[in-house]
Amino acid sequence: MRKIFLLLLISFLNVTPQNKINFEFDFAQFKYDSTSNYLEIYYSLSMKEKNPNSNENLLMHIQMQNTETDELIINKDWMLKNNKIDEKDSQQSSDLLGTVAFIVKKGKYNFYISVSAENNDKVNVEYNEQIEIHPYNNSTLSISSIELANRIINENADQNSIFYKNTLEVFPNPAILYSKTSPVLFYYCELYNLDNSKSDYIEIKQNILNSKNQSVYEKTKQISSKQPAVVEVGAINLLKYPTDTYTLIVTLNDPNSVNNFISGKKFFFVNPDVIASNSNNTPISNYMSSEFGVFSDEECDILFGKSKIIASSDEIKQYEKLDSLSSKREFLFKFWQKRDNNPETSINEFKNVYLQRVELANNRFKTMTTSGYSTDRGRIFLRLGEPDEIDRHPNETNTKPYEIWYYNQIEGGVYFIFGDVTGFNYYQLLHSTMRGELQDPDWVRRIQTK
Repeated sequence: MRKIFLLLLISFLNVTPQNKINFEFDFAQFKYDSTSNYLEIYYSLSMKEKNPNSNENLLMHIQMQNTETDELIINKDWMLKNNKIDEKDSQQSSDLLGTVAFIVKKGKYNFYISVSAENNDKVNVEYNEQIEIHPYNNSTLSISSIELANRIINENADQNSIFYKNTLEVFPNPAILYSKTSPVLFYYCELYNLDNSKSDYIEIKQNILNSKNQSVYEKTKQISSKQPAVVEVGAINLLKYPTDTYTLIVTLNDPNSVNNFISGKKFFFVNPDVIASNSNNTPISNYMSSEFGVFSDEECDILFGKSKIIASSDEIKQYEKLDSLSSKREFLFKFWQKRDNNPETSINEFKNVYLQRVELANNRFKTMTTSGYSTDRGRIFLRLGEPDEIDRHPNETNTKPYEIWYYNQIEGGVYFIFGDVTGFNYYQLLHSTMRGELQDPDWVRRIQTK
Protein backbone atom coordinates (compact mmCIF):
# COMPACT_ATOMS: atom_id res chain seq x y z
CA MET A 1 0.00 0.00 0.00
CA ARG A 2 2.82 2.39 0.80
CA LYS A 3 4.46 2.02 -2.64
CA ILE A 4 1.14 2.59 -4.38
CA PHE A 5 0.47 5.67 -2.26
CA LEU A 6 3.86 7.20 -3.06
CA LEU A 7 3.51 6.45 -6.78
CA LEU A 8 0.15 8.20 -6.92
CA LEU A 9 1.53 11.14 -4.98
CA ILE A 10 4.53 11.56 -7.27
CA SER A 11 2.27 11.44 -10.31
CA PHE A 12 0.06 14.11 -8.79
CA LEU A 13 2.98 16.38 -7.98
CA ASN A 14 3.97 16.46 -11.64
CA VAL A 15 0.62 17.98 -12.61
CA THR A 16 0.82 21.76 -12.90
CA PRO A 17 -2.23 23.54 -11.48
CA GLN A 18 -4.16 25.32 -14.23
CA ASN A 19 -6.15 27.86 -12.28
CA LYS A 20 -5.35 30.35 -9.59
CA ILE A 21 -8.03 32.20 -7.71
CA ASN A 22 -7.58 35.84 -6.74
CA PHE A 23 -9.92 36.31 -3.82
CA GLU A 24 -10.49 39.46 -1.78
CA PHE A 25 -12.89 40.19 1.04
CA ASP A 26 -13.81 43.09 3.29
CA PHE A 27 -16.47 43.80 5.89
CA ALA A 28 -18.38 46.62 7.56
CA GLN A 29 -20.68 46.91 10.56
CA PHE A 30 -23.93 48.84 10.79
CA LYS A 31 -26.45 49.45 13.54
CA TYR A 32 -29.09 46.78 14.17
CA ASP A 33 -30.27 46.99 17.80
CA SER A 34 -28.89 47.49 21.31
CA THR A 35 -27.40 43.98 21.46
CA SER A 36 -26.29 43.27 17.88
CA ASN A 37 -24.77 44.76 14.75
CA TYR A 38 -25.50 44.06 11.11
CA LEU A 39 -22.28 42.61 9.68
CA GLU A 40 -21.85 42.79 5.90
CA ILE A 41 -19.19 40.70 4.16
CA TYR A 42 -18.07 41.78 0.68
CA TYR A 43 -16.11 39.49 -1.64
CA SER A 44 -14.65 39.47 -5.13
CA LEU A 45 -12.72 36.82 -7.00
CA SER A 46 -11.24 36.21 -10.40
CA MET A 47 -9.70 33.17 -12.01
CA LYS A 48 -6.33 33.56 -13.66
CA GLU A 49 -5.76 31.46 -16.78
CA LYS A 50 -9.31 30.14 -16.51
CA ASN A 51 -10.97 28.50 -19.49
CA PRO A 52 -13.69 31.01 -20.51
CA ASN A 53 -16.00 28.16 -21.47
CA SER A 54 -15.72 26.48 -18.09
CA ASN A 55 -18.88 26.15 -16.04
CA GLU A 56 -16.99 25.23 -12.89
CA ASN A 57 -18.57 26.75 -9.81
CA LEU A 58 -16.80 27.79 -6.65
CA LEU A 59 -17.67 27.07 -3.04
CA MET A 60 -17.27 29.83 -0.44
CA HIS A 61 -17.20 28.74 3.20
CA ILE A 62 -17.59 31.07 6.20
CA GLN A 63 -17.13 30.29 9.87
CA MET A 64 -17.47 32.70 12.78
CA GLN A 65 -16.66 31.62 16.32
CA ASN A 66 -16.98 33.50 19.60
CA THR A 67 -13.50 33.57 21.17
CA GLU A 68 -14.85 33.68 24.74
CA THR A 69 -17.54 30.97 24.56
CA ASP A 70 -16.19 28.96 21.57
CA GLU A 71 -19.73 29.05 20.14
CA LEU A 72 -19.74 28.59 16.37
CA ILE A 73 -22.39 31.10 15.32
CA ILE A 74 -21.83 30.78 11.56
CA ASN A 75 -20.79 27.68 9.62
CA LYS A 76 -22.15 27.94 6.11
CA ASP A 77 -21.33 27.35 2.43
CA TRP A 78 -22.32 29.38 -0.64
CA MET A 79 -22.13 28.24 -4.24
CA LEU A 80 -20.65 31.00 -6.40
CA LYS A 81 -21.76 30.76 -10.00
CA ASN A 82 -19.25 31.46 -12.76
CA ASN A 83 -21.01 34.63 -13.91
CA LYS A 84 -19.25 37.87 -14.80
CA ILE A 85 -20.39 41.23 -13.50
CA ASP A 86 -20.41 44.57 -15.23
CA GLU A 87 -16.81 45.66 -15.84
CA LYS A 88 -17.36 49.13 -14.39
CA ASP A 89 -18.37 47.62 -11.04
CA SER A 90 -15.04 45.87 -10.55
CA GLN A 91 -11.32 46.34 -11.01
CA GLN A 92 -11.28 43.39 -13.44
CA SER A 93 -13.96 42.38 -15.91
CA SER A 94 -13.52 38.72 -14.97
CA ASP A 95 -14.37 39.35 -11.31
CA LEU A 96 -17.27 37.90 -9.38
CA LEU A 97 -18.61 40.37 -6.85
CA GLY A 98 -20.98 39.61 -4.01
CA THR A 99 -22.09 40.21 -0.45
CA VAL A 100 -23.58 38.26 2.45
CA ALA A 101 -24.77 39.62 5.79
CA PHE A 102 -25.41 38.43 9.33
CA ILE A 103 -26.89 39.77 12.55
CA VAL A 104 -24.16 39.28 15.16
CA LYS A 105 -24.36 39.85 18.90
CA LYS A 106 -21.79 41.77 20.92
CA GLY A 107 -18.50 39.92 21.35
CA LYS A 108 -15.10 39.04 19.94
CA TYR A 109 -15.00 36.56 17.08
CA ASN A 110 -12.60 34.57 14.92
CA PHE A 111 -13.76 34.94 11.32
CA TYR A 112 -12.68 32.40 8.68
CA ILE A 113 -13.48 32.53 4.97
CA SER A 114 -12.27 30.23 2.18
CA VAL A 115 -12.93 29.51 -1.49
CA SER A 116 -12.50 26.19 -3.28
CA ALA A 117 -13.64 24.53 -6.48
CA GLU A 118 -16.94 22.66 -6.41
CA ASN A 119 -16.59 18.90 -5.86
CA ASN A 120 -12.96 19.39 -4.82
CA ASP A 121 -11.74 19.37 -1.22
CA LYS A 122 -8.69 21.53 -2.02
CA VAL A 123 -8.96 25.03 -0.56
CA ASN A 124 -7.58 27.51 -3.08
CA VAL A 125 -7.47 30.51 -0.77
CA GLU A 126 -8.41 31.26 2.84
CA TYR A 127 -8.27 34.13 5.33
CA ASN A 128 -8.64 34.54 9.08
CA GLU A 129 -9.71 37.79 10.71
CA GLN A 130 -10.47 38.98 14.23
CA ILE A 131 -13.79 40.87 14.36
CA GLU A 132 -15.14 42.66 17.41
CA ILE A 133 -18.82 43.58 17.55
CA HIS A 134 -19.71 46.72 19.53
CA PRO A 135 -23.43 47.58 19.23
CA TYR A 136 -24.06 51.27 18.61
CA ASN A 137 -25.32 53.37 21.50
CA ASN A 138 -28.89 54.63 21.12
CA SER A 139 -28.34 57.85 23.05
CA THR A 140 -25.20 59.40 21.57
CA LEU A 141 -24.12 60.50 18.13
CA SER A 142 -22.31 57.69 16.31
CA ILE A 143 -21.07 56.59 12.91
CA SER A 144 -20.91 53.15 11.28
CA SER A 145 -18.00 51.47 9.55
CA ILE A 146 -17.04 52.88 6.17
CA GLU A 147 -17.77 50.72 3.14
CA LEU A 148 -15.50 51.46 0.18
CA ALA A 149 -17.08 51.05 -3.24
CA ASN A 150 -16.29 51.13 -6.95
CA ARG A 151 -19.63 52.72 -7.83
CA ILE A 152 -22.77 54.03 -6.14
CA ILE A 153 -26.04 54.43 -8.04
CA ASN A 154 -28.50 56.87 -6.50
CA GLU A 155 -30.93 57.24 -9.41
CA ASN A 156 -32.98 54.35 -10.79
CA ALA A 157 -31.29 51.96 -8.38
CA ASP A 158 -32.31 48.32 -8.79
CA GLN A 159 -34.25 47.38 -5.66
CA ASN A 160 -33.75 43.68 -6.45
CA SER A 161 -29.96 44.03 -6.50
CA ILE A 162 -28.00 42.33 -3.72
CA PHE A 163 -26.14 45.64 -3.37
CA TYR A 164 -29.30 47.70 -2.78
CA LYS A 165 -29.74 49.47 0.57
CA ASN A 166 -31.31 52.74 1.68
CA THR A 167 -32.40 53.69 -1.89
CA LEU A 168 -28.85 53.17 -3.23
CA GLU A 169 -26.93 50.50 -5.11
CA VAL A 170 -23.51 50.30 -3.49
CA PHE A 171 -21.03 48.12 -5.41
CA PRO A 172 -18.31 47.26 -2.88
CA ASN A 173 -14.57 47.25 -3.45
CA PRO A 174 -13.39 44.31 -1.30
CA ALA A 175 -9.79 44.71 -2.50
CA ILE A 176 -9.80 48.30 -1.09
CA LEU A 177 -7.60 49.08 -4.09
CA TYR A 178 -7.90 51.96 -6.57
CA SER A 179 -5.71 52.71 -9.55
CA LYS A 180 -4.97 55.08 -12.40
CA THR A 181 -7.67 53.40 -14.51
CA SER A 182 -10.26 53.44 -11.70
CA PRO A 183 -9.29 56.46 -9.59
CA VAL A 184 -12.61 57.44 -8.02
CA LEU A 185 -13.10 56.35 -4.42
CA PHE A 186 -16.76 55.93 -3.49
CA TYR A 187 -17.72 55.48 0.14
CA TYR A 188 -20.84 54.71 2.15
CA CYS A 189 -21.51 55.01 5.89
CA GLU A 190 -24.44 55.62 8.22
CA LEU A 191 -24.85 58.32 10.87
CA TYR A 192 -26.95 57.58 13.94
CA ASN A 193 -28.78 59.54 16.67
CA LEU A 194 -28.40 62.93 15.04
CA ASP A 195 -31.65 64.11 16.61
CA ASN A 196 -30.11 63.77 20.08
CA SER A 197 -28.02 66.84 19.36
CA LYS A 198 -29.08 70.18 20.83
CA SER A 199 -27.65 71.94 17.80
CA ASP A 200 -29.53 72.58 14.55
CA TYR A 201 -26.79 70.99 12.49
CA ILE A 202 -23.98 68.43 12.56
CA GLU A 203 -20.65 69.04 10.87
CA ILE A 204 -19.21 66.25 8.70
CA LYS A 205 -15.53 66.34 7.83
CA GLN A 206 -13.81 64.07 5.31
CA ASN A 207 -10.04 63.64 5.42
CA ILE A 208 -7.58 61.49 3.52
CA LEU A 209 -4.25 60.82 5.22
CA ASN A 210 -1.23 59.34 3.46
CA SER A 211 1.09 56.72 4.96
CA LYS A 212 3.00 59.48 6.80
CA ASN A 213 -0.19 60.63 8.50
CA GLN A 214 -0.24 63.81 6.42
CA SER A 215 -3.60 65.18 5.28
CA VAL A 216 -3.83 65.31 1.48
CA TYR A 217 -7.59 65.92 1.20
CA GLU A 218 -10.08 67.74 3.38
CA LYS A 219 -13.71 68.71 2.94
CA THR A 220 -16.35 69.88 5.43
CA LYS A 221 -20.12 70.21 5.18
CA GLN A 222 -23.11 70.63 7.47
CA ILE A 223 -26.29 68.54 7.66
CA SER A 224 -29.50 68.95 9.61
CA SER A 225 -29.78 67.22 12.97
CA LYS A 226 -33.55 66.80 12.74
CA GLN A 227 -33.46 63.19 11.52
CA PRO A 228 -32.52 60.24 13.75
CA ALA A 229 -30.29 58.64 11.09
CA VAL A 230 -28.95 59.52 7.65
CA VAL A 231 -26.75 57.94 5.01
CA GLU A 232 -23.47 59.62 4.12
CA VAL A 233 -22.02 58.87 0.68
CA GLY A 234 -19.26 60.51 -1.30
CA ALA A 235 -16.95 60.26 -4.29
CA ILE A 236 -13.33 61.45 -4.30
CA ASN A 237 -11.07 61.53 -7.37
CA LEU A 238 -7.60 60.27 -6.42
CA LEU A 239 -5.89 60.86 -9.75
CA LYS A 240 -3.56 63.62 -8.50
CA TYR A 241 -2.14 61.49 -5.68
CA PRO A 242 0.90 59.17 -5.86
CA THR A 243 1.01 55.47 -5.13
CA ASP A 244 0.63 55.01 -1.40
CA THR A 245 -1.43 53.57 1.44
CA TYR A 246 -4.10 56.04 2.50
CA THR A 247 -6.76 56.30 5.19
CA LEU A 248 -10.18 57.86 4.66
CA ILE A 249 -11.49 59.44 7.86
CA VAL A 250 -15.06 60.66 8.35
CA THR A 251 -15.56 62.80 11.47
CA LEU A 252 -18.84 63.94 13.03
CA ASN A 253 -18.70 67.11 15.09
CA ASP A 254 -21.57 68.30 17.26
CA PRO A 255 -21.05 72.04 17.95
CA ASN A 256 -22.54 71.57 21.42
CA SER A 257 -20.28 68.67 22.34
CA VAL A 258 -16.58 68.40 23.07
CA ASN A 259 -16.49 64.90 21.56
CA ASN A 260 -15.85 64.02 17.94
CA PHE A 261 -17.07 60.74 16.46
CA ILE A 262 -14.71 59.18 13.95
CA SER A 263 -14.70 56.27 11.50
CA GLY A 264 -11.68 55.39 9.36
CA LYS A 265 -10.86 53.03 6.50
CA LYS A 266 -7.50 52.18 4.98
CA PHE A 267 -7.14 51.78 1.21
CA PHE A 268 -4.44 51.52 -1.45
CA PHE A 269 -3.95 53.65 -4.55
CA VAL A 270 -1.60 52.77 -7.42
CA ASN A 271 -0.67 55.64 -9.72
CA PRO A 272 2.67 55.45 -11.59
CA ASP A 273 2.05 58.84 -13.23
CA VAL A 274 2.57 60.83 -10.02
CA ILE A 275 5.88 60.72 -8.17
CA ALA A 276 5.74 60.81 -4.39
CA SER A 277 7.75 63.63 -2.89
CA ASN A 278 9.54 63.97 0.40
CA SER A 279 11.45 67.17 1.11
CA ASN A 280 11.60 68.15 -2.56
CA ASN A 281 11.67 64.54 -3.78
CA THR A 282 14.77 63.74 -1.73
CA PRO A 283 14.64 60.34 -0.07
CA ILE A 284 15.15 60.32 3.69
CA SER A 285 18.88 59.89 4.38
CA ASN A 286 19.00 60.19 8.17
CA TYR A 287 17.41 57.66 10.48
CA MET A 288 16.34 60.41 12.92
CA SER A 289 14.08 61.84 10.19
CA SER A 290 12.61 58.44 9.36
CA GLU A 291 9.85 56.44 11.01
CA PHE A 292 12.51 54.60 13.02
CA GLY A 293 13.54 57.84 14.74
CA VAL A 294 10.56 57.55 17.10
CA PHE A 295 10.72 53.78 17.70
CA SER A 296 10.96 52.56 21.29
CA ASP A 297 13.44 49.86 22.27
CA GLU A 298 10.64 47.30 22.36
CA GLU A 299 9.34 48.34 18.94
CA CYS A 300 12.84 47.94 17.48
CA ASP A 301 13.16 44.41 18.89
CA ILE A 302 9.71 43.40 17.68
CA LEU A 303 10.33 44.67 14.15
CA PHE A 304 13.70 42.96 13.86
CA GLY A 305 12.19 39.76 15.25
CA LYS A 306 9.76 39.85 12.34
CA SER A 307 12.61 40.59 9.92
CA LYS A 308 15.05 37.82 10.89
CA ILE A 309 13.79 35.56 8.14
CA ILE A 310 15.28 37.85 5.49
CA ALA A 311 18.31 38.90 7.57
CA SER A 312 21.76 37.42 7.06
CA SER A 313 23.53 35.60 9.90
CA ASP A 314 25.96 38.52 10.18
CA GLU A 315 23.08 40.99 10.50
CA ILE A 316 21.48 38.90 13.25
CA LYS A 317 24.77 38.77 15.18
CA GLN A 318 25.27 42.50 14.70
CA TYR A 319 21.82 43.39 16.01
CA GLU A 320 22.20 41.14 19.05
CA LYS A 321 25.32 43.12 20.05
CA LEU A 322 23.57 46.51 19.94
CA ASP A 323 23.19 48.04 23.40
CA SER A 324 21.59 51.43 22.76
CA LEU A 325 18.27 52.61 21.36
CA SER A 326 19.90 54.95 18.84
CA SER A 327 22.07 52.14 17.44
CA LYS A 328 19.00 49.91 17.01
CA ARG A 329 17.10 52.67 15.24
CA GLU A 330 20.01 53.33 12.89
CA PHE A 331 20.48 49.62 12.23
CA LEU A 332 16.82 49.16 11.23
CA PHE A 333 16.93 52.24 9.03
CA LYS A 334 19.95 50.90 7.11
CA PHE A 335 18.58 47.33 7.13
CA TRP A 336 15.46 48.34 5.22
CA GLN A 337 17.16 51.06 3.19
CA LYS A 338 19.45 48.59 1.43
CA ARG A 339 16.46 46.39 0.61
CA ASP A 340 14.51 49.24 -0.95
CA ASN A 341 13.96 48.30 -4.60
CA ASN A 342 13.13 51.89 -5.55
CA PRO A 343 15.19 54.25 -3.37
CA GLU A 344 14.16 57.31 -5.38
CA THR A 345 10.74 57.30 -3.74
CA SER A 346 9.93 58.11 -0.13
CA ILE A 347 8.10 54.78 0.26
CA ASN A 348 9.93 51.52 0.83
CA GLU A 349 7.68 49.25 -1.19
CA PHE A 350 9.61 46.10 -0.27
CA LYS A 351 9.21 46.76 3.45
CA ASN A 352 5.50 47.48 3.09
CA VAL A 353 4.87 44.26 1.17
CA TYR A 354 6.97 42.23 3.61
CA LEU A 355 5.19 43.56 6.69
CA GLN A 356 1.82 42.94 5.05
CA ARG A 357 2.92 39.32 4.63
CA VAL A 358 3.90 39.20 8.32
CA GLU A 359 0.40 40.29 9.27
CA LEU A 360 -1.17 37.70 6.97
CA ALA A 361 1.15 34.99 8.29
CA ASN A 362 0.12 35.78 11.86
CA ASN A 363 -3.55 35.59 10.95
CA ARG A 364 -3.21 32.30 9.10
CA PHE A 365 -0.54 30.27 10.86
CA LYS A 366 -0.22 31.35 14.49
CA THR A 367 -0.58 28.72 17.20
CA MET A 368 -1.09 28.91 20.95
CA THR A 369 2.68 29.23 21.48
CA THR A 370 4.15 30.49 18.19
CA SER A 371 3.68 33.61 16.10
CA GLY A 372 2.51 32.89 12.58
CA TYR A 373 5.63 34.33 10.95
CA SER A 374 7.85 32.06 13.11
CA THR A 375 6.26 28.83 11.87
CA ASP A 376 7.59 26.86 8.90
CA ARG A 377 4.63 27.87 6.76
CA GLY A 378 5.03 31.48 7.84
CA ARG A 379 8.74 31.47 6.96
CA ILE A 380 8.12 30.18 3.45
CA PHE A 381 5.20 32.57 2.97
CA LEU A 382 7.35 35.55 3.99
CA ARG A 383 10.16 34.55 1.64
CA LEU A 384 8.15 33.50 -1.40
CA GLY A 385 4.67 34.99 -1.01
CA GLU A 386 1.40 33.29 -1.88
CA PRO A 387 1.75 29.79 -3.35
CA ASP A 388 0.31 29.22 -6.81
CA GLU A 389 -1.77 26.43 -5.31
CA ILE A 390 -2.24 24.68 -1.99
CA ASP A 391 -3.29 21.02 -1.92
CA ARG A 392 -4.72 20.18 1.51
CA HIS A 393 -5.18 16.70 2.96
CA PRO A 394 -6.86 17.21 6.35
CA ASN A 395 -8.55 13.80 6.68
CA GLU A 396 -6.57 11.18 4.76
CA THR A 397 -6.84 7.56 5.91
CA ASN A 398 -3.86 6.43 8.00
CA THR A 399 -2.05 9.78 7.78
CA LYS A 400 -1.97 12.92 9.84
CA PRO A 401 -3.07 16.18 8.17
CA TYR A 402 -0.64 17.58 5.60
CA GLU A 403 -0.60 20.08 2.77
CA ILE A 404 1.48 20.77 -0.33
CA TRP A 405 2.39 24.27 -1.53
CA TYR A 406 3.29 24.81 -5.19
CA TYR A 407 5.45 27.64 -6.55
CA ASN A 408 5.49 27.18 -10.31
CA GLN A 409 7.72 30.14 -11.24
CA ILE A 410 10.65 29.32 -8.92
CA GLU A 411 13.50 27.07 -10.12
CA GLY A 412 11.24 25.69 -12.82
CA GLY A 413 8.60 24.71 -10.27
CA VAL A 414 9.07 23.68 -6.65
CA TYR A 415 6.84 22.43 -3.87
CA PHE A 416 6.84 22.27 -0.07
CA ILE A 417 5.15 19.59 2.06
CA PHE A 418 4.04 20.53 5.57
CA GLY A 419 2.60 18.04 8.08
CA ASP A 420 0.82 18.29 11.42
CA VAL A 421 3.18 15.81 13.05
CA THR A 422 2.24 16.61 16.65
CA GLY A 423 -1.51 16.75 16.11
CA PHE A 424 -1.75 20.27 17.56
CA ASN A 425 -2.24 22.11 14.25
CA TYR A 426 1.47 22.94 14.11
CA TYR A 427 2.52 22.17 10.55
CA GLN A 428 6.23 21.39 10.13
CA LEU A 429 8.16 21.38 6.88
CA LEU A 430 8.68 17.73 5.94
CA HIS A 431 10.13 17.93 2.44
CA SER A 432 10.80 20.38 -0.39
CA THR A 433 12.26 20.33 -3.88
CA MET A 434 13.70 23.85 -3.54
CA ARG A 435 17.47 24.12 -3.26
CA GLY A 436 18.65 24.86 0.26
CA GLU A 437 15.47 23.61 1.93
CA LEU A 438 14.84 20.39 3.86
CA GLN A 439 14.66 17.36 1.57
CA ASP A 440 13.36 14.04 2.87
CA PRO A 441 12.06 11.68 0.16
CA ASP A 442 10.76 9.39 2.92
CA TRP A 443 8.67 12.14 4.52
CA VAL A 444 5.50 10.05 4.48
CA ARG A 445 6.69 7.94 7.41
CA ARG A 446 6.56 11.01 9.68
CA ILE A 447 2.82 11.43 9.25
CA GLN A 448 1.70 7.81 9.03
CA THR A 449 -0.67 6.78 11.81
CA LYS A 450 -0.47 3.03 11.12
